[in-house]
Amino acid sequence: QVQLVESGGGLVQPGGSLRLSCAASGRIVSFDVMGWYRQVPGKERELVATMPAIGRTQYAESVKGRFTISRENGKNMVYLGMNILKPEDTAVYYCNAAERVYGREYNYWGQGTQVTVSS
Repeated sequence: QVQLVESGGGLVQPGGSLRLSCAASGRIVSFDVMGWYRQVPGKERELVATMPAIGRTQYAESVKGRFTISRENGKNMVYLGMNILKPEDTAVYYCNAAERVYGREYNYWGQGTQVTVSS
């Protein structure tokens, strides 16, 4: 069993910054990918940023140049630095991690943390 717990969300004014953290615990083998997604009511969950263990980091076009994803593999942590926040960044942000164990892929989600960008 693997658990992901996000923290760092909150209310921020437009133009401000926040840093989200996600801590993974449990029976972890090795995460192939860790990342962040977000969702607003009435819309599908969308990719924000992902960072594979090997390969290129991916960002949504809407956050490129403003958000930065990073990982601490030894601690099974992933972070999302968010700068120049806009009201349209308001959403519940979810941490995601995926690993392959004995040929089977497992996908894990956190419970989400609310980010609200408003004056």
